[in-house]
Amino acid sequence: MEGHSQNKISSAEAILVGALSSGVNAPTWIVLQMTFLLLACCFSAMLYLAFFSSDFVIVGHVLLLITIGVVLFVLLNRFLAETGFVPIEQQMQEIGIHKPEATEKDKRS
Repeated sequence: MEGHSQNKISSAEAILVGALSSGVNAPTWIVLQMTFLLLACCFSAMLYLAFFSSDFVIVGHVLLLITIGVVLFVLLNRFLAETGFVPIEQQMQEIGIHKPEATEKDKRS
């Protein structure tokens, strides 16, 4: 059990590796989806405030921002559907990061 806990990669480390290497791993994609969800909440609040303002030019600008956000999210989903997820271990090997304790334990086993 001790060796299994040492091989486990933290989510923060997985997100960092996902940002630095090619491909998308699952934790990085979850963070991106949460970011888009928070962006949607902010845009809905902005749209609510824009409708109650007296200037309807602001409503147009907020709708343009919402359109840009939706298009970006759809394009990211399509890109991920074509490329697929990459395992975190493969990304770590690609950029040359590995845990020495984990590899020494694996060599002994």
